[in-house]
Amino acid sequence: MNSANRNILIYTVAIFFILVAGCSNANQTGNPQPQSTQIENPQWVNQLIEKYKAEPVGNPPQSIWRYEYRGQVVYYVPAQCCDMFSTLYDADGNVMCAPNGGFDGKGDGRCEDFLAQRTQEQLVWQDPRKR
Repeated sequence: MNSANRNILIYTVAIFFILVAGCSNANQTGNPQPQSTQIENPQWVNQLIEKYKAEPVGNPPQSIWRYEYRGQVVYYVPAQCCDMFSTLYDADGNVMCAPNGGFDGKGDGRCEDFLAQRTQEQLVWQDPRKR
């Protein structure tokens, strides 16, 4: 193999490994990515899902997210439309606060740090129906 062909082979292999490494990090954008691990839902979450299934499809489709916040498991339900509050529930299904939404988009002010402090994001359920 002459040196020109050898250099082309080396560059090709190097580019291949760079592309493979880049693809494996494609989801590491700094934005939270939903965890795919399944955790059994509390009964009240399953009841909430059934309630949402019985309602008309929202825009955007209704969803429920699980996080850790202030050392506890919480469930977040984003608002369905403009100027509406989102809802944050504790693990027992009690409403903790509205972290965002409303006329100013800042929620009810009782958990202003939720969006910045939440961790361990997991999509629990999202309405699969189309509008």
